[in-house]
Amino acid sequence: MKVLVVGGGGREHAICWKLAQSPKVTELYCAPGNAGIAQVATCVPVKATDVENMVKWAKENAMDFVMVAPDDPLALGMVDALEAAGIPAFGPRANAAIIEASKAFSKSLMKKYHIPTAKYETFTELDKALAYIQEQGAPIVVKADGLALGKGVVVAQTVEEAQQAVREMMEDHKFGASGSTVVIEECMVGPEVTVLAFCDGEHLVPMLSSQDHKRAYDGNQGPNTGGMGAFCPSPKYTPEIAQRCTREIFLPTVEALKAEGRPFKGVIYFGLMLTQDGPKVVEYNARFGDPETQPILSMLDTDLMDIFQACVDGTLDQVDIKWKQGAACCIVLASGGYPVAYEKGYPISGLEEAGKQAVVFHAGTARNEAGEIVTAGGRVLGVTAVGSNLEDAIAKAYAACKPITWQDMHFRTDIGKV
Repeated sequence: MKVLVVGGGGREHAICWKLAQSPKVTELYCAPGNAGIAQVATCVPVKATDVENMVKWAKENAMDFVMVAPDDPLALGMVDALEAAGIPAFGPRANAAIIEASKAFSKSLMKKYHIPTAKYETFTELDKALAYIQEQGAPIVVKADGLALGKGVVVAQTVEEAQQAVREMMEDHKFGASGSTVVIEECMVGPEVTVLAFCDGEHLVPMLSSQDHKRAYDGNQGPNTGGMGAFCPSPKYTPEIAQRCTREIFLPTVEALKAEGRPFKGVIYFGLMLTQDGPKVVEYNARFGDPETQPILSMLDTDLMDIFQACVDGTLDQVDIKWKQGAACCIVLASGGYPVAYEKGYPISGLEEAGKQAVVFHAGTARNEAGEIVTAGGRVLGVTAVGSNLEDAIAKAYAACKPITWQDMHFRTDIGKV
């Protein structure tokens, strides 16, 4: 099969790395890809959000299957467009991807179908949002309604901080149109766990649980990022909690989307808070998370192409999905200054040495004119190791980070330990 993966980050490198192991995949392409992905797939210079040209390229080059990984092209309807062109595609259609593209939609869906989540209100007028925050007090959570690269959520510790966040979103348009509507919700307390699940519109198979670290610096300090590291499985996600989540959250979500005429095929990301009142949904995403995908796919013991095809065909219940024993950990190596301002183009050394000890997934890399691999983004690499237990996986991942250097590189030293 000729397979195209859409995207160019660490998540897409992990997906391409896993698909390259499938005997079914004879030719693998990635658009736009990156310097690491180029080692396992042929990179195609088409932007991930360019729906028209992506479909055109897939048709002209006779792709048998396309996997759409990032949130933006899913929300823009790339899967719908590929299907209309007669190309099987993995990922939700736009009307189902809205569970991530609009937080207001997903909250109203949860309310309607009694899926446990935080108490909330939605606002399109600034003064009403400010008054509600004053009335509710802090801590309180402010969310931009639309897609904001994982950075549109502020957990405010004071009323002033929450009101400032609302002003930045609604008045200063910090996230463009994504912040014209805001969701303000109660601040839930408890451990946070992520569960990704394969879905074929009817059936759902959860993957291993995971935890990621959003804050930029050690001790969960600093601004929110797209994720500075992740590990799986989460020791906090017990079999009892898993059963409860399946019964109260996962299956009801699939049923709710189906009932609304929005059947979901692809990967649903359940961001969960394990509160004293039981597990509740923090957020949905309509795709694999990044960096959670890197450790999760490192633990997968089943052909990923088989799973993707079953999700598209509606036969997920016929696939026996197996996982390795042990645990996996991913450490994100980032550019100095990320998630705010950072420089690009620094040569990276030590990749070969690190690759002997772990899998180094590339997130923001490119090749310069001299042929060197250089930094090309905020999150640059995801060094991922599998171990017999979590402690072992963490130690192996950090050991593999040691040879890697570039100017102003920074990373957290406490992934999996806090």
